[in-house]
Amino acid sequence: MANRRQFLKGVAALSSLSLASCGWRLAEVRANSNTNGQRDQLYVFTWTQYTDNQLLRTFSTQTGMKVLADVYDSNDVMLAKLQAGGGGIYSIINPSDYMVQKMVNKGLLTEINHDRLIGLENLFPRFQNPSYDPNNRYSIPFNWGTTGLLYNSEKIKDAPQDWDYLWQNQEKLNQRMTLLNDVREVMGATLRMLGYSYNSKNEQEIKQAYEKLKVLKPAIARFDTDAWQNQILAGDLLLAMCYSADAVKIAQENPKLKYVIPRSGSSLWTDTIVIPKTAPNLAGAYAWINMILQPELAAQISQRLSISTPNRAGFEQLPKTIQDNANLFPAESLLANCERVTPVGDFEEVYDRYWTQLTSS
Repeated sequence: MANRRQFLKGVAALSSLSLASCGWRLAEVRANSNTNGQRDQLYVFTWTQYTDNQLLRTFSTQTGMKVLADVYDSNDVMLAKLQAGGGGIYSIINPSDYMVQKMVNKGLLTEINHDRLIGLENLFPRFQNPSYDPNNRYSIPFNWGTTGLLYNSEKIKDAPQDWDYLWQNQEKLNQRMTLLNDVREVMGATLRMLGYSYNSKNEQEIKQAYEKLKVLKPAIARFDTDAWQNQILAGDLLLAMCYSADAVKIAQENPKLKYVIPRSGSSLWTDTIVIPKTAPNLAGAYAWINMILQPELAAQISQRLSISTPNRAGFEQLPKTIQDNANLFPAESLLANCERVTPVGDFEEVYDRYWTQLTSS
């Protein structure tokens, strides 16, 4: 089963943007490493998208530590490596919000000492006491976004307003739309459209969502988290369910592609920074977090990687055009209807059972 971040395949390109008054020393990025972490080295385990070479160089310049980054393309891959004992060299990891909860429950994370942090107050209020990690005991937010619909405004004149647009325009969209290959996102969106929670634990509600999706299934080109991007750019697709991080990137290539958050609500996600219990370089880990919390750095990361910073002080340093980008920073009225995907425990079997019926029929 694919999850929210399996679409991140390519390493982010180096930007020409420079940081004032910094002399560079290349930080090494490696796909795999087996050496033990040392005090003069910081090993980071992160999403492919976040291996920002310029950021790694900045850390080396500020601390004198050599930083090395290993990458993963899904939360499950990361967790499996840690549980198999292969994560002992890492001092920093970037799990998504729901995975933070799982890692805390499994006893894998170090509680963060806020006295060692500089700039935690820079965060937007909604990120200072998140539901997935009250009071940021185990994590610090790094990037956030939403799930919604990207559509071709040249071919679709009336912008989709809600998820029900897919059903109402099923004939026009026939075989020219894709949904994510993610059970919790697709089921969650349908549940939300029906007036239920993204995280429902009521099997009758899950069944209703399944029945609605079964009606839509013949018109869906595929359940896909990645390949839709080239297809919508080529004009083969009219609409795709996607993550805002992807929408920003694709809309930069073709401004006729527009992103909307369905008004009945969608998912709100956050990628975080955590320190594993086995971290060999605790001082380096806190130095990394404090660097990320610097407003100037937060703003530059947001611009360079086209991501939504949770740092309010950093946001205030962004150009007005980026601050006003509704794909990166949606209106509060839309976010009010969004929910975080949360673990549902053993009830996950119910979701998986209906998802298998849907996707295999």
